[in-house]
Amino acid sequence: MSLTLADARIATPEGVHDGWLTIEDGRITHVGHGPAPRTGHSLAGRLVVPGFVDIHNHGGAGGSFPTGEQDKARDAVALHERHGTTTMVASLVTGSVEDIASATASLAELCDEGLLAGIHFEGPYISKARCGAHDPRLLREPDPKEFGELVKAGRGHVRMLTIAAELPGALDTIRTAAAEGVIAALGHSDATYDQTIAGIEAGARVATHLYNALPPLGHRTPGPIAALLEDERVTIELINDGVHVHPAMLRLAYTVAGPERTVLITDAMAATGMGDGTYVLGSMEVSVRDGVARLVEGGSIAGSTLTMDVAFRRAVREVGFSIAEAVEVSSLTPARVLGLEDRIGSIAAGKVADLVVMNDSLEVAGVMRRGAWITEP
Repeated sequence: MSLTLADARIATPEGVHDGWLTIEDGRITHVGHGPAPRTGHSLAGRLVVPGFVDIHNHGGAGGSFPTGEQDKARDAVALHERHGTTTMVASLVTGSVEDIASATASLAELCDEGLLAGIHFEGPYISKARCGAHDPRLLREPDPKEFGELVKAGRGHVRMLTIAAELPGALDTIRTAAAEGVIAALGHSDATYDQTIAGIEAGARVATHLYNALPPLGHRTPGPIAALLEDERVTIELINDGVHVHPAMLRLAYTVAGPERTVLITDAMAATGMGDGTYVLGSMEVSVRDGVARLVEGGSIAGSTLTMDVAFRRAVREVGFSIAEAVEVSSLTPARVLGLEDRIGSIAAGKVADLVVMNDSLEVAGVMRRGAWITEP
């Protein structure tokens, strides 16, 4: 079956151009400039970008990935798909080892189905001083053997571990993660500059939501932020919801890291798409007011209610990114982090037909995943 999308503005790695593309058997077969050579589905000049790739997401539509409930997880995935996310990693939070293993085993089945691109352990190996919305009673010192057992529960689907480099056992656990093919990310950490460098040298390659749950950047105490930004081996996550990071600080990070090392994430939780109210993240009660999620006790920010289309739109309108830059940090670079850039992340012949159609206001008008419309424009 062949489908041609015509009369479009297409965002490719080379830039945005007027043109068309053809899809066959779930893959892009041709990308052309100008009028389509055959009758196609006219997009009336709307923008087509690659499907968004979210490597840090705790849920949505009332569902929370840390529970491991498959029906709720499916609801969360469906919500984010409607907002343009065609590839998603399910992020867990700090819990008992038994609960994390159980949720991991359950979500691994959704990975088998291709619904999720992997599982992310955010905790329990993080700093009590910077634990944010994580339950401090359940934090643990990193243990390579214990971590290895959690990885086994995922049957090859555990993709990322967030860890604080300064904790006893952290460096050995980072090395174990690297050996297991799991991306080690530094975050929720009170590490010094030198301790962070040690974590990177041990194999850490991602900064979990840079700025948040880290010591502030100081001119005498640069801390982890400076170490993570200046090392070209590290890709930085940023939550672009206007709450977690000021646009000026986002621009600063981007100026240093560039599009090849910057990834927009949602850090979304169950309230995404649901409105204000009271929700649960792991074992912690969260209150959402005006779309901002905070712990009921203590008031720490507790994830977000962000979707990737909003992050993309804000990147262009509030932060000042070009369309091409916004595409790279919301699709291609996160695909590269997951090692999937040969299949997804850009609009090119041979790649999977994961596409988002956007109107002039950069709102989602249609979403295609693997060549099938989720929302048809």
